[in-house]
Amino acid sequence: MGDEAAHPEPVADEAASPEPIAIVGISALYPEARGVDDYWKLLTATEPPRAGATLADIELDVARFRIPPAQARSLARMQLLMLEAAGQCLDDAGDRQRLPADRTDVVVGTCFGLDRQYANALRIEGARYGRDLGKAAAAAGHTDSSGASGTTEEFRVALRSRLGASPHDRVGEMASTIPARIASVHRLRGRTLALESADATSYLAIAHAVDSLRAGLSDAVLVLTGQRVEGRFLGHALAGKRLAADRTRPFAADGAGFAVREGVGGVLLKRLSTAVHDGDRVYATVLDCSLRHDARPGVFRYSTSHEQRAETAAAAYRRAGVPAASVQYVESAGSGIAPETRSELDSLASVFGHPAPGPAPVRSPASIALGSVRDRLGHTFANAGLAGVSKVALALHHRSLPPQRPLDGEVSLDLGATPFRVLRAAEHWPEPPDGAPRRAAVSGSSLTGTLCHLVLEEHRPAAPAPRAPRRGARHGTEIREPIAVIGFGGTFADSPDADAYWATMRSGRDRIGPLPASLFDRELYHAPGRMSLDRSYLDAGAPVRTPQAPPAGLSIPPRRYAALDAAQRLALSVTAEVFARRGQGPGTLGGQGVIAVGTNLGLARERQLNAGLCIDELEAVARDLPGLDALGPDEVRSLLKLVRDRWGEPEAADPLSMLDGALAGGVPALIANEYGLSAVPVAVEAACASSLAALDVAVSRLRSGSADYAIAGGVELPCNPRDLVLCSSLGLLSHDRITPFDTAADGFTPGDGCALFLLRRYGDARRDGEPVFGLLRAVGASNDAKSLIAPDAAGQVRAMRQAFAQVEYGPSAVGYLEAHGTGTRVGDRTEIEAAADVYSSSRRRRPLEIGSAKSFIGHTFAAAGGAGLLRALQALRTRTIPANTNLRTLNPDLDLARIPARVSTEAGAWEAQDGQPRRAAVSSFGTGGINYHLLIEEHMDGPR
Repeated sequence: MGDEAAHPEPVADEAASPEPIAIVGISALYPEARGVDDYWKLLTATEPPRAGATLADIELDVARFRIPPAQARSLARMQLLMLEAAGQCLDDAGDRQRLPADRTDVVVGTCFGLDRQYANALRIEGARYGRDLGKAAAAAGHTDSSGASGTTEEFRVALRSRLGASPHDRVGEMASTIPARIASVHRLRGRTLALESADATSYLAIAHAVDSLRAGLSDAVLVLTGQRVEGRFLGHALAGKRLAADRTRPFAADGAGFAVREGVGGVLLKRLSTAVHDGDRVYATVLDCSLRHDARPGVFRYSTSHEQRAETAAAAYRRAGVPAASVQYVESAGSGIAPETRSELDSLASVFGHPAPGPAPVRSPASIALGSVRDRLGHTFANAGLAGVSKVALALHHRSLPPQRPLDGEVSLDLGATPFRVLRAAEHWPEPPDGAPRRAAVSGSSLTGTLCHLVLEEHRPAAPAPRAPRRGARHGTEIREPIAVIGFGGTFADSPDADAYWATMRSGRDRIGPLPASLFDRELYHAPGRMSLDRSYLDAGAPVRTPQAPPAGLSIPPRRYAALDAAQRLALSVTAEVFARRGQGPGTLGGQGVIAVGTNLGLARERQLNAGLCIDELEAVARDLPGLDALGPDEVRSLLKLVRDRWGEPEAADPLSMLDGALAGGVPALIANEYGLSAVPVAVEAACASSLAALDVAVSRLRSGSADYAIAGGVELPCNPRDLVLCSSLGLLSHDRITPFDTAADGFTPGDGCALFLLRRYGDARRDGEPVFGLLRAVGASNDAKSLIAPDAAGQVRAMRQAFAQVEYGPSAVGYLEAHGTGTRVGDRTEIEAAADVYSSSRRRRPLEIGSAKSFIGHTFAAAGGAGLLRALQALRTRTIPANTNLRTLNPDLDLARIPARVSTEAGAWEAQDGQPRRAAVSSFGTGGINYHLLIEEHMDGPR
């Protein structure tokens, strides 16, 4: 990215271009391909693939992945498929001993709900149907002596049996568990995260991997993306958006939609110098991955902007340092939507030397082979970009141009005014006349408005050796540019904005209490004092009030606004606060940006709508209840009709906005589109560390020069029956309220919230006179690669040390640590043990202050790291050590004296050390062994 004008022929500047990224391993799991060799055969075959095939018939050996039987029942099938694909990719790359475990990341991309998410949601929501069934049966005189409650309970037991239920359901359904499990199975201890950006998901995953490798934060990145067609919502929502078709026809002149199909694929990436040093087989290299967002308010739709598409492609060639004219093959998105594909081809034609429309081409006609993998696979949505990249990498490796399947007599788009030709049979890929390496492009786009362009190049082993490997922080401190916080906002519990939130932090009183009946139906879901698979022993939390109208200045029609998920509405409102605090509107942000928001990748709205479409499944359970065996068919039909009337019809959401309100990537996409920001949106999930993972993505994009500004943070609303029940069944919740660091700590209490931060590179912010509220100095991350549930001190220590390797000061310079503080005895003890390993120092002149926002607002899941950063930032700005509440008896097992450290129960002045800026750290740890540690610093001249 970058604020650059389009240029049809970028001038090569190889000395300034960044190091190529090598693709050293590929995996492919598609209905007609069960490995990389199968995939290449599929790509070069002339016969059509089998229609309607899925990944359902792939047999997967759970025991091979060392998954305990108790957890296996709770896993999403996507997790097993990605474990298989990860193993394939690593095996394809060769000797795993060449992988540095501590510096190998796992990045996963998925989109839409996973099967276990849908099943768990239906099981919890189905309790209401069971109650309606019991009441209807009692009213009609059909129940036995047990009455309505007996029929209700019988239904709940039967529904559990049909859908499955396990104490591990909360962990098994999470998208972030997938990379965590892969890291655990293969003993990889780098960053692990899941992300989603609609059908640009693959491109965001690859771009993040490229940023991490070029910054020296990692030495290898395993990228996996997958799509399954699960539940009933996706087809229903695509039809409502008028995008559904029975098949995808990439270049059809009358194409008006596509068919989402299944697929899972992976690539293992390294810096080229590292791959050469390690003796890897290199399929191809990625020279650049350019992303841009066409922000347009209203319903999500594909961009048809000729200018935006051309600028995205042209930027890629400038950054790669190669001329666009050297490209011999283009892998098109080929969406199946004719106006979008026409825009794509015309804009690319202009970049490759063809004005569009216009006179004769500058270069020889039909000189670039054109294709789209969707002729074989259909639209694999989250996987689509990686499917295309893998295809091109294989084509470069085999030096063969793959054919495009014909449209079976249908009319194709006119390519006469373009430099493109479509191959009907595979051809040898000729060497360019000038002797340069073979090069190709991969073009992509997203329903939300994101545009993507990758430049790939063949690897010639006989070429001169590339630059020496760059191992980043491994070989000593590498100081990285500070990132300025120029705006922030947040809402948690009853605090509507960041100032009210800070007042809560100073108050000494938590905001946790009994949940209102509108959020938690105690009759259905509360079972105090006992463990249950469909009830919660806790009925308390810290909910937020969901906005009922868009922020001032945004014109979102009421039906569309009502169709949005509560997390999306909350994030829109917090964004308004962010810009208000900055003092300038979004229109004053120049250049290109990124919006990275930590959130659950399965939004509540999507699960709710899917459950509403599944009443026939609930009726099937009801028909088989032994308690209704005495009824005749007519009586059963009459009873079920009565219950259906009570249950109500599926919600009539705005059909054009239904899909928008279900996308996790729709949270940042709405911010970009409604506020008119040319900023690429991406949703990030790293369990309870999601906010800091999102900040890590944003900081990486800023430091790589791919973005000029960023909005990052997190949002989640776990004060709902589903989250309470699932967390309760695993014993994660407190029986009263969260009490970090106390001897009474027995778990957490859920809380809702959102925190967002507007970021720029410090030099840019100072140059433009921006208000600087604080400086982000470093983000460290790791994975335990051990238990998916139990915390591990060694993994936390690695994340902390990685953060300090990026700054010029040591742990003794940090005065305050905003701890994760989940309020479990094991979790608290492990966290302090890790902190002691890093922060204990004889040079420390005063105790390290430790605290946790969770003591006031509960555990806000994906928003937890944002809540912690917001508290630390406000502490720096006001030069105040924040208080902790609900701490009555400090747990003696914590051994704070070893650091030394203390947990203050009253707010106090924060004294500076020898004129140095005040410095704080924020920890955030997620289920699956995910660890993040962020360092933040006072800006001495910043606003108070």
